[in-house]
Amino acid sequence: MRFPSDVLAVLTDPRTVIRDNRVHVPFQFELEVWRRMNAILKEMGAVWNNRKAIRAHVFPYRIEEFMRQCLAAGEYPSKYEQGWFPTPPSLTMQICDLAGIYAGMTVLEPSAGSGAMTSEIARRGGLVDAVELDARRVEVLREQGDARKVIAGNFLDLDPLDYAEGFDRVVMNPPFSNGLDHIKHAIGFMKDDGILVSVMIESLMWWSDKASVEFRAMVEEVGGEIEKLPDDSFAMCGTNVRTCLVFLPGYAGGPLRTHDWLKRQPKQLDLFDFAA
Repeated sequence: MRFPSDVLAVLTDPRTVIRDNRVHVPFQFELEVWRRMNAILKEMGAVWNNRKAIRAHVFPYRIEEFMRQCLAAGEYPSKYEQGWFPTPPSLTMQICDLAGIYAGMTVLEPSAGSGAMTSEIARRGGLVDAVELDARRVEVLREQGDARKVIAGNFLDLDPLDYAEGFDRVVMNPPFSNGLDHIKHAIGFMKDDGILVSVMIESLMWWSDKASVEFRAMVEEVGGEIEKLPDDSFAMCGTNVRTCLVFLPGYAGGPLRTHDWLKRQPKQLDLFDFAA
């Protein structure tokens, strides 16, 4: 949900202190604005501590980096609007560690949001291309400047073969509503020996529909893993949705329909001689 402009002005004021697990506003402003800010911060998990030595909204976790992402996007995740959930900092580190990202690697982030993962990828020296559907967040990504390319649009509409080469790594936190579609599409953007790491709703681990069963079998076949994440992994986003982490390694000659696999397929039109 969008921050009200007056609340956003207070939270982005240079006098406001957002550090560790606290949001402290050391100046006076209108009571109605404070009430709106208080309601939003409480929805995000904070408790107002009125003790003289504190007088701040206190979170049960470190909020500094997460708030930076929210304020940059001008919006916050709400339990009333199950849509955008920025990847929490600790999970971002876990994903990038598992993917083994290092300097010079090409990395695709197909659900880039406001740059929670792109900033960490760039910090490690990765060359990241970002895809984002929301126009506001696209501008945030471009202003942030961590990605070598920011593509505005629906990732599912992109053609892997528009890229000359696949990516060394794909890391993603796709929409929970159709995350499996995003993961399967993303495989087509990775190299044969690439690695894909993605957040996914925990139900993937036991869904009995054909697509989920076949996907789990494929993960097992290539030596991948689907690991349950702690229940509170997205608590700072105001949601108790349970998630897992998909680790999918590729290898030459493997069964994954990677970018290299797609490039090896015959071009059907070339089978016919239209000049005859």
